[in-house]
Amino acid sequence: MAEDKAAREAGSQASRIEPGIATDFKDRMDYASYLGLDLLLAAQKPLSDAPDELLFITIHQVQELWLKLATHELDGAIAAIRNDELQPAFKSLARVSRIQAQLISAWDVLSTMTPADYLAFRDALGQSSGFQSYQYRALEFRLGAKDARMLAMHRHHEAHHAHLEALLAAPSLYDEALRLLARRGLPVPADCVERDWREPHVSNLAVRAAWLAVYRDTYTYFDLYELAEELVDVEDQFQQWRFRHMKTVERIIGFKPGTGGSSGVKFLRTALERSFFPELWELRSEL
Repeated sequence: MAEDKAAREAGSQASRIEPGIATDFKDRMDYASYLGLDLLLAAQKPLSDAPDELLFITIHQVQELWLKLATHELDGAIAAIRNDELQPAFKSLARVSRIQAQLISAWDVLSTMTPADYLAFRDALGQSSGFQSYQYRALEFRLGAKDARMLAMHRHHEAHHAHLEALLAAPSLYDEALRLLARRGLPVPADCVERDWREPHVSNLAVRAAWLAVYRDTYTYFDLYELAEELVDVEDQFQQWRFRHMKTVERIIGFKPGTGGSSGVKFLRTALERSFFPELWELRSEL
């Protein structure tokens, strides 16, 4: 009787669905199978009984998904700039900025966790730390924050290590932007156009002068001017993400060392002083 009643109720509900809406997915792809939701939703596996560990895992997994999309878009932007196709690059960089807004807002959710909430499961993390995020490192390398020392913690994963090595040795987003300026006839030094890409770009007076020429004649160089401002948007959002990360960590653990062995907040603060595109910030004082 109960089964008959359930069947009738299901049929009644189906009859109220708008005509044409599919309801039979026995041999067809549905929403969950397309998105792999069974696998995705089974990936949150707390190691303790602490209720906030699920929050901690979920936030970091969501951030990893956004990082995956951000690196995909940056690859598209880099390729487009290399091919002198700036409109697709603008679209990709604008999307990266929107993704970063989502990454920033994730800290607002995590900051609802109190120090006591975190201490209830912190030991379960062992030495794992966001500092070890392969995707975050790949994002930084694409943006130009090159540091070969960061490869060490990925040696245990051959594919990740090889990919990071390749990114380290390739021109970054900013490197490609500077090469574009040179192709357009702006006086970018030769050692900024061809160099050891494994080293980070260092602020250069001649590069600043080239960008200044763009900003002082936006009519002639409007697409380069737009590119510069898209780059500034990306770095601005990235620095806001770094700041919210640092303040969230300070709010939850104070000045304790990080689980991965870093100095925690002290280390995160040093990142706030590092710029991906230094000349684009410096020139503003000279306009």
